[in-house]
Amino acid sequence: MSVISTLLSRNSVKMVQGPGPSQEQLEQILQTAMVAPDHGKLRPWRFKLIRGEAVEQLGDLSVQAMAEEGMAVAPTKEASIRAWLKDVPLLIAVACHLDHSNERIPEHERLLATGAAVMNMLNAAHALGLGAYWSTGLGTYTHKVPEALGFDSLDYSFMGFVVVGSLPDNVPVKERPNFSDYVGEWKGL
Repeated sequence: MSVISTLLSRNSVKMVQGPGPSQEQLEQILQTAMVAPDHGKLRPWRFKLIRGEAVEQLGDLSVQAMAEEGMAVAPTKEASIRAWLKDVPLLIAVACHLDHSNERIPEHERLLATGAAVMNMLNAAHALGLGAYWSTGLGTYTHKVPEALGFDSLDYSFMGFVVVGSLPDNVPVKERPNFSDYVGEWKGL
């Protein structure tokens, strides 16, 4: 498959299953993050791998943190989160290191670099025949979850989780819009 056809066929796949990526595949996925555009070579992205029993523990922590911080999930939503996590072989927590010692590169550029790193990881997982999904659920917007993962809000902007695993039997093909609906041309002054 060509690079372009790989990119054009990528879908976010939330309902992944085991097995997760092999160690070699995981290393390839993570290494693709290192080639993301990055003004100032700050490499602001930080990742934590969450596997095995820790996935379900993260689910417990997330539900508890959301309830404690006024964002309680309905019982049916909690049940669907827990059922989903039961099949997830790998979560990769994503944060952007803020590095207050560098005032030259604005925070939004660091966030963009981290997003580009995650996009590379999603594309790599797809190219390797795996499913992947970037989730901003699971307590991403709480204080407790990022801090439990080692991403305190003074030094990090927490950006969610990348879910990686094997594809389910049937992945629906998503219809995509035509780019021309989103592009204009500026012809100068």
